[in-house]
Amino acid sequence: MSRVESAPDTIIEAPDFNLALTLNSGQVFHWTEIDGWWEGVIGARFCAVRESNGNLEFRGNVAASDVMRYFSLDHPMEQIRASFPGDSFSQTALQACKGLRIIRQPEWECLATFITSSMKQVAHIRQMSLAIRSRYGAPVNGSEINAYPEPAILSKLAEGDLRDCGLGFRAKSLLGASRVIAHGEVDLRALRSIKTSVAREVLCSVPGVGVKVANCVLLFAYERLDAVPVDVWIDRILRAMRGNRPASPAQLQRYSARRLGPYAGYVQQYLFHHARVSKTLPQR
Repeated sequence: MSRVESAPDTIIEAPDFNLALTLNSGQVFHWTEIDGWWEGVIGARFCAVRESNGNLEFRGNVAASDVMRYFSLDHPMEQIRASFPGDSFSQTALQACKGLRIIRQPEWECLATFITSSMKQVAHIRQMSLAIRSRYGAPVNGSEINAYPEPAILSKLAEGDLRDCGLGFRAKSLLGASRVIAHGEVDLRALRSIKTSVAREVLCSVPGVGVKVANCVLLFAYERLDAVPVDVWIDRILRAMRGNRPASPAQLQRYSARRLGPYAGYVQQYLFHHARVSKTLPQR
């Protein structure tokens, strides 16, 4: 890894923020902790960051505004906390995950990473992400972690090249997605300005993208804070909240919007991380 001590540092205020919790909560997969510093890349720029007395101290070739935006230090956390459901499981998750923030990720990096996440645990997703970066990503000054390769780069590969990164059947999906984006059939930038339901439909037209992955991308890349990715853990949580009555995926999605409120994406992230770490579910 890079030598963070070789560069000057910058300090910015970061109240109500837990860096390690945020980076370990299943949103991003390439950051690495070394001696109290977290090293990674924001887009194509190196950043090493650590918490210090309610502040963030960082080094690298990123601006303070980039770090603040990436870690969403402007999110209205008091308002978000107040929106949490009042049941004991939600309130316990709120306290257990205090300081967790939804990261603002680059659109393609987020989309590609979650396409490869299907039926994989966090450690496996990380291995695949790092392998893809190492083999095909552009070097980043100051970092041993490469940038995530652009669609135009991946679109020229063969499926076997991506399978060699450990993707298995996901290689076909990622290759197809990269070609759709590289050929201009889907404009990820344009999705920023259209309503969530339409953006979800567009994302679901991309190879390897279903509703769950689309909602991950809407939440983590497009800041649609009401989007709820229903994975295995959230499925279990929502079913338990409903008293384990039979429900289709569409019914659970509608229930999540009603039950989790205007910041449902934040609520689900807290519920997801708390359930995954504690191995517990809501009790009725």
